[in-house]
Amino acid sequence: MKIDSDAIRELADLLEETGLNEVEISEGDKTLRVSKGGGTVIAAPAGGAGISMPSDPAAPQQANMDAPSSVATSHPGAVTAPMVGTIYMQPDPNSPSFVKKGDKVNAGDTLVIIEAMKVMNPIKAEKSGTVTQILAENGQPVEFGDVLMVIE
Repeated sequence: MKIDSDAIRELADLLEETGLNEVEISEGDKTLRVSKGGGTVIAAPAGGAGISMPSDPAAPQQANMDAPSSVATSHPGAVTAPMVGTIYMQPDPNSPSFVKKGDKVNAGDTLVIIEAMKVMNPIKAEKSGTVTQILAENGQPVEFGDVLMVIE
């Protein structure tokens, strides 16, 4: 099996840029996963273990706040899930949520955590603004590209 070291370097750079702990991509029957946690790189047949795109990426998840019935992923303030996993709105069950509707956030602030393969990945604000919509519920599964919230 040929290992694409350039792709691994690109994924490692992506981890550093985004603050994620793990990233996985699939193409055909191959899967490539790079993780900061154990420095693991895995290339294997996908066999259904790859990332799946939602059938309608513009469709919101059930809201835990009063939110409009739909938000387009093209909205400039849409915060989307960068991976498949379980979303957590707070650092632990006894703590308040990272953000709530109406909160002002700064670029780099943690908005939520997505757990993927037992790794907790903080999802940070890419820009400053006000949280106008929260479209995900604590503990729900999310797919790559799902809109989690909107910051305006």
